[in-house]
Amino acid sequence: MRGILLVVLLLLAGCGVRPSGVTDAGDAPTGLAPGVTLYFVDGTGALRPQLRGSGHLGSVTEAVSLLLTGPGSGGDRLHTEIQAHGMTRVIVTTVPEALRIILPLDPQDVTPRGADQIVCTALGVHVQSGGSRQTAVQLGFVHPAPGSEAPRHCPLIT
Repeated sequence: MRGILLVVLLLLAGCGVRPSGVTDAGDAPTGLAPGVTLYFVDGTGALRPQLRGSGHLGSVTEAVSLLLTGPGSGGDRLHTEIQAHGMTRVIVTTVPEALRIILPLDPQDVTPRGADQIVCTALGVHVQSGGSRQTAVQLGFVHPAPGSEAPRHCPLIT
């Protein structure tokens, strides 16, 4: 009987974990996505999102590869400022506080607005997957130019 009483007392005493307050861990991932948002350029030179319905968000690698195929045949009158070469294979690695994207392009193949297209597309997927909005993006090219790998942020994501 003493053994049962001891077990009951131990169960009632708990495991020694004390209650604590709520800990904020940042924004939660958004869950299911109808597709991926790619960024293209409109007639005024502004970045505009274009949803590509794929039934899932996908990865940063998949999104940037899809971006390199161009805006598609939609009636959005959007264009890209990334010169296409038919190569869409990109490599994305994560380093502390940054995404490093190796592109199958030279720096002269991408205008400054084209670089924004890549950065905003990558960060859009990263943030929607639960990543930080403060993450920087470094673009790597086949033949890097001075300053081409500087950390960048999307002008649309604050």
